[in-house]
Amino acid sequence: MGKPTGFLEFKREIEQYDAVENRVSNYKEFTIPMEEKALKNQGARCMDCGIPFCHSGCPLGNLIPDFNDNVYKGKWKEAAKILHSTNNFPEFTGRLCPAPCEEACVLGINEDPVTIENIEKNIVETAFKEGWIVAQPPTSRTGKSVAVVGSGPSGLAAAQQLNRAGHLVTVFERDAKVGGLLRFGIPDFKLEKTIIDRRVAVLEEEGIVFKTNAHVGKNISVETLQEEFDAIVLCGGATQRRGIPIKGADLKGVHQAMDFLKQNNQRVDGITQFDEILTAKNKNVIVIGGGDTGSDCIGTSNRHGAKSVTNFEILSKPTIGRPANQPWPYWPMRLRTSSSHKEGVERFFSISTKEFLGDNDGNLTGLITTEVEWIFKNGERPQLIELPNTEKHWDCDLVLLALGFTGPETTLVDQFGLKTDFRTNIDASTKNYMTNVPGIFAAGDIRRGQSLIVWAISEGRQAAHHVDVYLMGKSNLPLKDDNDLPRI
Repeated sequence: MGKPTGFLEFKREIEQYDAVENRVSNYKEFTIPMEEKALKNQGARCMDCGIPFCHSGCPLGNLIPDFNDNVYKGKWKEAAKILHSTNNFPEFTGRLCPAPCEEACVLGINEDPVTIENIEKNIVETAFKEGWIVAQPPTSRTGKSVAVVGSGPSGLAAAQQLNRAGHLVTVFERDAKVGGLLRFGIPDFKLEKTIIDRRVAVLEEEGIVFKTNAHVGKNISVETLQEEFDAIVLCGGATQRRGIPIKGADLKGVHQAMDFLKQNNQRVDGITQFDEILTAKNKNVIVIGGGDTGSDCIGTSNRHGAKSVTNFEILSKPTIGRPANQPWPYWPMRLRTSSSHKEGVERFFSISTKEFLGDNDGNLTGLITTEVEWIFKNGERPQLIELPNTEKHWDCDLVLLALGFTGPETTLVDQFGLKTDFRTNIDASTKNYMTNVPGIFAAGDIRRGQSLIVWAISEGRQAAHHVDVYLMGKSNLPLKDDNDLPRI
């Protein structure tokens, strides 16, 4: 590395946030960019560690020490080439990824890890600012056509890779705009939608065709796709939302988190007005579910002007440090406090909702909870028990269910005649990503279940390689461990 002693000289720094009172008044991103000198210092912290465990921590296999070294040396264009060699969309992961690479950083064994995610974001933003990211369509076409169903991160990655191989790629998106949950799931204060638009514009210039309001299985038949395309890649995500089967779950005021978030994104986009969407304004809001989706609901509720925001998590409160049974370099289930949490919320752990309460008109008025405890025994599934005499009544006007997803919707599964695994995900071999129907492939959450954006991009890239092999008999598209450096 260019600065062998950098990790001894510089402490970890990350981007700071705009003040809470300023940022909750709008839906803009609120991070304050770091100076170039500070970023170079952070790149200098990357150690000459011999075995970079960050490679294996990253689902994409990003060449992290290589681009960190180039940032330290001020070689931003070279850093951008290296970063894009394994990651099609670092502007997404640099904002939204929980950074498993940082948890696997060797420096993180006994010090604060390298700020890999923030460096990644600044590399790609510099590349866009300097005009280094431009459309580069393939020099020749194969004459083969591929349909990609779904325009989330896995679909976009698969589409770009297949287009680079020279195939004619059409992406079908059922919503009005491209991006999947990046567009209509992730709040704008975490990802402004202009970030998606500028990348999609590059993909269109490269020759990819996007068809919106195109719901395969509804207004576009699966037979049409099979007749018109040589291969199909299903990247529709795992969008079946998990409910909570208790009394009162059908009351007016109990809603799925993704409905709440999607409607707000549509309003910010100008598709709808505030009085047309589900709102938290002047309401006592309870968010059930302690993951990223729950956090997004908290941040959005505060921006609506909620009277109060409370968050329930059925799991025990994690430790602040790394748990003993999750040693480095594994991903630790530690307590994580997001920027939305810091904007105002009361969090409760080891709590289970027993019943929703309503008035005579079917409107939600409150709920009842009980405290719970998890019992762990060697070799057995953990058991959840309710603690006696812990029932509590909570007043609330709006409940948002952020309980995760159970798998893909069944429309495509049924109409294509696809097999599913024991978790109801599409059964597509990890060897070649192909389903039981020849020529139909699957990638992303629709294949692996609810997961991370970085995994979705990785899946799209891997699937594209195998689709190319299916169509041409061989492929030059890189797999995860292929360290060739394709163009930006």
